[in-house]
Amino acid sequence: MTVNYKDLGFVNTREMFKKAFADGYAVPAYNFNNMEQLQAIINGCGKSNSPVIIQVSSGARNYADQTLLRYLAEGAVAMARKADYKNPIALHLDHGDSYELCVSCIESGFSSVMIDGSHLPYDENVALTNKVVAYAKRYSVSVEGELGILAGIEDDVIAAKSIYTDPEQVEDFVNRTGVDSLAISIGTSHGAYKFKPAQCTRNKQGVLVPPALRFDILDEIERRIPGFAIVLHGSSSVLPEYVNTINQNGGQLEAAIGIPAEQLRQAAKSAVCKINIDSDGRLVMTAIIRKIFNEKPQEFDPRKYLGPARDALTKMIIEKNRLVLGSADRC
Repeated sequence: MTVNYKDLGFVNTREMFKKAFADGYAVPAYNFNNMEQLQAIINGCGKSNSPVIIQVSSGARNYADQTLLRYLAEGAVAMARKADYKNPIALHLDHGDSYELCVSCIESGFSSVMIDGSHLPYDENVALTNKVVAYAKRYSVSVEGELGILAGIEDDVIAAKSIYTDPEQVEDFVNRTGVDSLAISIGTSHGAYKFKPAQCTRNKQGVLVPPALRFDILDEIERRIPGFAIVLHGSSSVLPEYVNTINQNGGQLEAAIGIPAEQLRQAAKSAVCKINIDSDGRLVMTAIIRKIFNEKPQEFDPRKYLGPARDALTKMIIEKNRLVLGSADRC
């Protein structure tokens, strides 16, 4: 049975992006796989008065079970409203890889879907994306497409190297597909290992600094499709404090390098209306859990380690909304 996202309390992303573009900030899109992550996202964005896109990959949907996921998401909205949070919430499919998956998500209450045909030849990407858009329009669901390929690993999305988005293709792609937003490749990448140390330089403090994002490509894309919503995937900063905590408590995350916060702030002030964050959420929770397991090896109550991990993630989300994305107090 088809479920309309409006009946679950969600909104699509069109109005979110219009406001973000006008006011120079980016809407956060946080991935979740379980209840604690979802609680943290709802509380973090509710307390910082930020619009939010809660998103799941196909792998996360399978992990949580698509039926349970629907009720988890619906419950998250109810939780937010009970807490008197006024922020708009969208439910988004991240990296949908087929028409059938997008249809399934639309029919189960998603308010936004991404169809990622970036691995296909250009005309096939256009055709697949257009097909999804045509179906989504029946339900007023917003659609995100992608041009260019991000390196790295995120669930089932694997690419050995980045292929920058070709600005000469974007206008044609947007016009022929009818997408609401476009994910581009300008140097971000999936996972915790976004850059190799050899690609980086060291600042005066000896900290590795990754190469700058290709803002020249972003500027040219913005010139060609003015006012259009752009999306950045693979935008976690791989926060050093949590990487260090993981490594100090038995982990092995050597040379994990992310996107500097100042580059994300710069992007958020441009046409980038949505910034995806997944790895940072995983790192925060893993760091806290590892620390508790190391310091309290006798602990076996999941609430005693998942609860603190959830609280740390909530804090990180509030800080990221306020200091990086600029989305706090925008509702």
